Amino acid sequence: MDITVIIVSSIAGFVIAYLLGNFFGAKVTKAKIAEAESTAKNIVRDAENEAKSILKEKALEAKEEWHRRKQEFENEAQQKRLKLQETERAVKKREEGIDQKLDTILKKEKQTQAFDEELKKREERIKDKFKEVDLLVEEQAKKLEQVAGLSRDEAKRQLMDSIINDAKSQSAVQVKQIREETKLKATRESQNIIVQAIQRTASDHSAENTVSVVTLDSDEMKGRIIGREGRNIRAFEAATGIDLIIDDTPEAVVISGFDPFRRHVAKVSLEKLMLDGRIHPTRIEEVVEKTRKELESELGNIGESTIMELGIQTMHPELLKLIGKMKYRTSYGQNLLNHSIEVSHLCAIMAAELGLDVQLAKRAGLLHDMGKCIEQDPSPHALIGFDLAKKYKEKHLVCNAIGAHHEDIEMESPIAVLVQAADSISGARPGARRESLENYVKRLQKLEEIAMSFIGVSKTFAIQAGREIRVIVEPDKVDDALADQTAFEIAQKIESEMEFPGQIKVTVVRERRSVAMAK
Repeated sequence: MDITVIIVSSIAGFVIAYLLGNFFGAKVTKAKIAEAESTAKNIVRDAENEAKSILKEKALEAKEEWHRRKQEFENEAQQKRLKLQETERAVKKREEGIDQKLDTILKKEKQTQAFDEELKKREERIKDKFKEVDLLVEEQAKKLEQVAGLSRDEAKRQLMDSIINDAKSQSAVQVKQIREETKLKATRESQNIIVQAIQRTASDHSAENTVSVVTLDSDEMKGRIIGREGRNIRAFEAATGIDLIIDDTPEAVVISGFDPFRRHVAKVSLEKLMLDGRIHPTRIEEVVEKTRKELESELGNIGESTIMELGIQTMHPELLKLIGKMKYRTSYGQNLLNHSIEVSHLCAIMAAELGLDVQLAKRAGLLHDMGKCIEQDPSPHALIGFDLAKKYKEKHLVCNAIGAHHEDIEMESPIAVLVQAADSISGARPGARRESLENYVKRLQKLEEIAMSFIGVSKTFAIQAGREIRVIVEPDKVDDALADQTAFEIAQKIESEMEFPGQIKVTVVRERRSVAMAK
């Protein structure tokens, strides 16, 4: 019973409290709502006041901007009006100038018309004068025809023939003079080029010997080289193909042979044998064969170093070997490689002076005699070289220069001419090539015979190894003028009847001596 009363009392209390809370809460809410409404009205009022203020400020700014723009527009309009006024004044001035020029042009036109009328009158008067002159010329021509007995056409023909003949004779004289001057200039220019080339490659040459000397440590080595009953020396000569000369010369052995390669193989082999100490036929054959192979393998290196020295571009390996072989070949006693290098230098210098391809000239000069390195071929060495150059893909101008330097084929370029000239220059140097004693003596005798065949010549002397001939003439039979003519004729006869390297100087000496004895 008590619990029920308590529960009911609690529930009643909760209900009363809830109702009282809602009552007071509603009042508080109304108060807050009233306060919020009042605050919102204040905010709206303030916003309206602020908007009105901002509106007034913007209106003032817009008004000020309008006044500013208006002022700028008026200023710009004022400037344009001023420019327009200046333009109008300039146009007025130009119009006034044009009016003045127009007046001047009208005046000049009137003057020109007056001049034209005057010219027409003068032309008419000139035409009348020409007619009068034609009549006078016609009358004069008729009188001349009557006096000369020739018609006008005949007189013209004779006059034209005379003028043509005079022109031909004068032109022939001028052509002759031009040709002589051109030949003289060409000769001088070619001489200058050749002289420059010779001077820039000037070098001493001498014909190569056919013997080599090997120095021995002692004379006892001679006996070991000879061997028992000469078997070592016979084996050495058979293996090398050269002659070994052992005489009384102290501590020296002479190797003799015309093949420089074999001679060099023999020299190197003999030096190796002496250094090794084992000298017998079997060892000799082994050393000689080994030396020959070593030297043959070095031929390509010799060729490569040669083209590097000359500044020539790459070349076929077989051609390099042929260049190496030139080191061990001679032509009339002249080392073939040295000769070819000199020809290459000469060709390069002359090609540079003439504006030709220097590289092609060098290659042609270096390879021009490589046909001499090919043995057991009866063809001319120039044609052999020509075929080799074609085989190893050298340029056509180089091949032609090689084949044509002895005129075995036709020359097709100036480079071929340069190779031929350089070959002659190198071979004609004093001492460059060996000449047999018999041919040398015959050449000197022939020189003196040619000089003695002229009238008035008393003595002749071939001097300077046949490069100069001194001719003594009798002063009673040959005067000074005839002495000059004799020198020229002797030189012409030598050129036509003899073959010789270089050139031969002809000197005619005319001397008169009067002697009297005082007693």
